[in-house]
Amino acid sequence: MKPMMTKWTRRSIQLFAASVISLSVLFSWAPAAHGEANPAADASTAAVKGTASTEFRQQWEDWLRTNAYALDTIQPAATKDGQPAEGSFADLDMLKPLLLDKRIVYLGESSHGVAEFNSVKTRLIQFLHQELGFNVIAFESPLGNAATAFGNVKTKTPEEILKTSIFPQWHTKETLPLFQYMKETQATEQPLQLAGFDMQPMGPILAGDWMKDEDLNARYTEAERSLWKWMSSEDLAAFAKEKPNLLKLYQDMKAKVSEQEKTLAKQYPDNPHLIAMMNRMLDDRIRLIDEYIELSIKANVTAQEGDYSGMMKMMEWRDQAMADNLLWMATEIYPTEKIIVWGHNTHISKATSRMEQSFMPEGRFMGELMQNTMFGPYSYTIGLYMGSGTSADNLGETFEVQPLPANSIESLMKSANRPYTFVDLRYAEKSPGSSWMSEPRSALYFGMLPEVFVPREQYDGILYIDQVKAPAFLK
Repeated sequence: MKPMMTKWTRRSIQLFAASVISLSVLFSWAPAAHGEANPAADASTAAVKGTASTEFRQQWEDWLRTNAYALDTIQPAATKDGQPAEGSFADLDMLKPLLLDKRIVYLGESSHGVAEFNSVKTRLIQFLHQELGFNVIAFESPLGNAATAFGNVKTKTPEEILKTSIFPQWHTKETLPLFQYMKETQATEQPLQLAGFDMQPMGPILAGDWMKDEDLNARYTEAERSLWKWMSSEDLAAFAKEKPNLLKLYQDMKAKVSEQEKTLAKQYPDNPHLIAMMNRMLDDRIRLIDEYIELSIKANVTAQEGDYSGMMKMMEWRDQAMADNLLWMATEIYPTEKIIVWGHNTHISKATSRMEQSFMPEGRFMGELMQNTMFGPYSYTIGLYMGSGTSADNLGETFEVQPLPANSIESLMKSANRPYTFVDLRYAEKSPGSSWMSEPRSALYFGMLPEVFVPREQYDGILYIDQVKAPAFLK
């Protein structure tokens, strides 16, 4: 089933563009009020009506009450010198047999702006680090910014590291404990390392005296600040004139990094992979200038006419780049480490191309691309969903989570009658009670937009938080 391009759907894509593709895209959007007509929700309900017969609902609920796991808390464990108290993760022991042989664990989220998602993912990271030896946390955030921020992890405050490493949607009080914990672990035998895998820019991170070239430093700083301007532009001709200068500038930067490796490494002493990551970041910039910005400009033009296919092409390009970066890190930078990935459900889902109804293009996204690598069998993907409350978009605006569609994933998880519920899909035995996993189900994307997919095709496990609220953003 292909997406219906209604006025409501177009607005939803604008929201997605602002929340997932680009922090610079502004939008005008208001969620449908509870009780108002919702064409996408109606389509979602119709799409699953034939296979989601209500006669099985009682069996599904009975199975969930018996087989779903309840978390005692979603709050991160209190630690001293990077060590939690004994027994802090007893309720997560059920994850050990599922994850013991895995190299990559993906932690998704149906919306970036949920306080409880930030808290529970921090706690899961603590557990994975302490109990299963996962020593790298890779964010859906700029590769270069995460690398340089971690390069000063021992001397900067947790809040400074957070604000300079990851995108602003996670600059929250609920995410800060992760960076406090990360900093504490640097003095232990098992430090938690920070990385990013996104190719998008977030400021002139390499500006500084290390270049010993004032002119290059000024040109680089200006170029970095211009990238979002070009990505928001509709003037392809103007960009075509500037493109050769930008490409030359970033080639000059690569030469300067090579020339000043020792000086640059000394500036960021806590990250032994700093030089390799800076070269990777500059390669990403060159590709962004050579290909991505042109896609972005064309998408901005066609979007004015209600055609969002260009934005979809941008998304596919970005996810391919993120998959390339994550694969590079897993094979070249951390070849012996276990990695935790933090990103949106869309990016970590295992088979987005097989979704029956989606607001995305019909291509493959990062999670699916990674499934087709050597790491596919040795990864575990957890999707996070919410039942009710409020969420926030990347601009900090709050909105109400929409009512749960009948027989949706969230409505089934809610029937377990627990505030925090986890279900394993990958290893659960097939039975009438678990048949809901293998049939098309709807789920609310960003807590608003119904998508339809087979749960088992997209996730290995689902974590459901019944009531949520928007995060407390740091000033």
